[in-house]
Amino acid sequence: MYESYSRPNSANFNDLYPGPGRTRTGDLPSPPDPSQFDTTRPQRQPRPSSQHPSQHPSPQLNPQYDPDDDDDDPIPPLETRPTRLSRPSSQFQPQLPQQQQQQHQQSQQHQYSPQMQPQYIDDDGTPSPEADDFYQSDQPPYKPASGPPRSITNQSVRAYSPPPGPILDHSHLRPGKQAALLSHERTLELYRANAKKTQDPDIQFEFAVFMVDASKTLPIPEITPGNVMEVEKAIEKREELIKEATSLLKRNADRGHMPSQYFLADCYANGIGTHKNRQDFDRAFPLFILAAKHGHPDASYRTGTCCENGWGCRRESAKAIQFYRKAAASSHPGALYRLGIAELNGELGMSKRPKEGVNSLKRSAEHATAEFPHALHELALLHERGIHNVVFVDYEYSAELLAQAAELGYAPSAYRLGECYEYGKMGCPQDPALSIHYYNIAAQQNHRDACFALTAWYLVGSPGVLPQSDTEAFLWAKRASEGGLAKAIYAVGYFYEVGIGTPPNPREYVRFHRQCTKRLPNSVTSVQRSACAGTSLDRSHLIR
Repeated sequence: MYESYSRPNSANFNDLYPGPGRTRTGDLPSPPDPSQFDTTRPQRQPRPSSQHPSQHPSPQLNPQYDPDDDDDDPIPPLETRPTRLSRPSSQFQPQLPQQQQQQHQQSQQHQYSPQMQPQYIDDDGTPSPEADDFYQSDQPPYKPASGPPRSITNQSVRAYSPPPGPILDHSHLRPGKQAALLSHERTLELYRANAKKTQDPDIQFEFAVFMVDASKTLPIPEITPGNVMEVEKAIEKREELIKEATSLLKRNADRGHMPSQYFLADCYANGIGTHKNRQDFDRAFPLFILAAKHGHPDASYRTGTCCENGWGCRRESAKAIQFYRKAAASSHPGALYRLGIAELNGELGMSKRPKEGVNSLKRSAEHATAEFPHALHELALLHERGIHNVVFVDYEYSAELLAQAAELGYAPSAYRLGECYEYGKMGCPQDPALSIHYYNIAAQQNHRDACFALTAWYLVGSPGVLPQSDTEAFLWAKRASEGGLAKAIYAVGYFYEVGIGTPPNPREYVRFHRQCTKRLPNSVTSVQRSACAGTSLDRSHLIR
């Protein structure tokens, strides 16, 4: 059925397909003459550079050369491959503004194309003679665009919208002939107008705080028979500011604004915006709780103080400890100090745990502020006397803690340091300058013992540090007596009697003598006895 073929051996293979230098055996037809065929091939044209085409005809399908086609038609020349057209933008994509389109065109001009071969460019912009011939072409030399390459991918495709106008009006601050500082009323009006332009609760809260601060500093003239109406108008204006501020704070507090809730509660607790300016903890306590539930550390601490003292609620030590611990979790120095003192002394129903109390005081001291420097002072006192197996005695560290508290403006610490530098206690050298310095820090805060200590320094003076002045001594003694210090009351009476720093005044002497008799009867009796015996009172006996 089928003819069988045997595998040709090497002899037959060599006969059929002779190699070079051999002759074919057998009667086989001679090979055709190659000159009979047209062996010319179309030359391939160079591919055009990948420039962004502007206008090109649509590509047409051209017949390709088929090597199996036996037609005698001449082989058509190959056409150049049409360049790729730009992809049309989607009809759902928003059009870019004119300014961004120009930026896009500029970025397309500077983008690097794969067909653009790099060249070596000199500083003057001409090709370098050292350039390789392989990269030479007729295209202009490539120069990278200055700055980072820009692309449309990092630009917004949103429609252009004009920038919103400024929320706050600062036109009055522009330089010019009419530039001037605004009055208090004009500033408040501008602030009010700007705050009404926005619904941001933070801006409204800041405006309310500004009004409360302005009401505190609003000048009110002294009452005289001729300016009663002016005083009433000033007081009425202050009340209007507070009323407007509290109404704005109430609105924000009802919307859950945490800072407004706490600040409004603090105002009620301090008698701001209340009836007859009295403290109203019945209205402050619920707001403290709301702010504490929102995570306000100060509100948690104030809620604990209300529960501890029964302000606006019942006294509940368990709830007070709960809110103190919640504030202490946020490292509130006041809550940590209160918990430390309670654990040291066994207060608020807690058992005495000195070690845990000292740890709480140390944490409070690490976060001490000008409002809560108490832990620094308490730790200094503990290191001064020590606690068995808990706190060791360290005078140097105690003085360092007192100095930190004094820098924060804590008057008891400053007074204690003044004593140390005056008498050389706790390892401190006797230094009149530092003693007067720390006494002055405490006296500026009306610390009565510090004021009376300055009286002693002014009576004797310090060469090169403080000049002696009886007048200053009398003024500081009188200031200390206003704080209820019995020694200061007696000293002022003696100054009026003898005439130290002030003209003698028997009437004032009798008045201060009666006050001193009620507060310090034993000392007055001894002074009267020494006066009746004819002994003179020196200044050191008067002060010390």
